[in-house]
Amino acid sequence: MSQHKVVVYTSNGCSQCEKVIGKLSEWDIDFEEKNISENKTYFKELQRQNVYGTPATFIDDEKVLGYQERKLKRIFGIQDKEQYQHLNHYNFS
Repeated sequence: MSQHKVVVYTSNGCSQCEKVIGKLSEWDIDFEEKNISENKTYFKELQRQNVYGTPATFIDDEKVLGYQERKLKRIFGIQDKEQYQHLNHYNFS
């Protein structure tokens, strides 16, 4: 579904990383996962971006540090259903 280039830097035992991966999967967003615990080259790549923690998600030219669901939704254009739920109470007919 995604037309974005998405790379998620993760590490072992990182619950926030699991949340990011889970949401991207739930939204059918294609991504590449790079685990810095298992591959030191990925850690060096992350350091070159001046980032030293995970999760770090790179979407095209945007960087999302940590688990920021609202920011991810905004970047991917995903509407928050709860935000508009109050409109269902109105009768437009």
